[in-house]
Amino acid sequence: MFAVMESGKKIRVAILDMNEGQANQGMRCLREILEQYRLNLQLDLVYDEFEVRIRQEIPDMGYDIYLSSGGPGSPLESEGSEWELKYFQWLTHIEKWNNDPARLHKKYVFFICHSYQLACRHYKVAHVTKRRSTAFGIFPIHLVRDGKQEPVFEGLADPFYAVDSRDYQVIQPNQNRLKQMGARILGIEKERPHVALERAIMTIRFNEYMIGTQFHPEADATGMTMYLQREDKKQTVINGYGEAKWLSMLEHLNDPDKIGWTYSHVLPNFLNIAVEHMHLQPV
Repeated sequence: MFAVMESGKKIRVAILDMNEGQANQGMRCLREILEQYRLNLQLDLVYDEFEVRIRQEIPDMGYDIYLSSGGPGSPLESEGSEWELKYFQWLTHIEKWNNDPARLHKKYVFFICHSYQLACRHYKVAHVTKRRSTAFGIFPIHLVRDGKQEPVFEGLADPFYAVDSRDYQVIQPNQNRLKQMGARILGIEKERPHVALERAIMTIRFNEYMIGTQFHPEADATGMTMYLQREDKKQTVINGYGEAKWLSMLEHLNDPDKIGWTYSHVLPNFLNIAVEHMHLQPV
């Protein structure tokens, strides 16, 4: 898209850590994606991390790009909590900033998994509910019409494969609210003809500057291999899908056309769009 940013343009990224102090691979992956991106494009890029749910740390408006991570627990039970109110207040500040025509430098936000579920509930674009059973593994993401035109998914096949790890789901889209916001559903989970359940909404563009995914675009083969080999996760997969499914997941991790391709495209594409926007604006 471009080689090197103009001198004097530092890119500031905020990572909103929603993991509530629990060890995870997602934060490592986000750091590595940003480091790889900085080195590959020779950018003056820096990032800071904010622990949202325990320390109630929320970034200010001094950042260009915000990555809001996945995390454990229920996206419903936190309703009304102090940290969630601060998080949604931050979202409101972002919207006001981006809606102000006098502010040429817009703020870009990417919501992952738990953050995506919170955003869907906050904006009332769909219903967030608990699943009958845990979804965990590497699954196909099917793009709908708007998703096939989405620049963040440029270079991906339809379907493409991604890591999915959730006990909750986003279903029953509120079409009136989506239209009112100018939001668009981009992708849904795989069709299961033998199951009489609605397909979950896997990704939504909330507006020109905010997009979210139910799946984990930051997941890499290293982290997912470690995760799958944890005894609790191994048993979750085997109990739900059988040992053959668990073994096939491990095989998928070595397939460069599966999560490796998603890892190298989705968030880098998002970063490209945000950084190109900065590139086009005056210093």
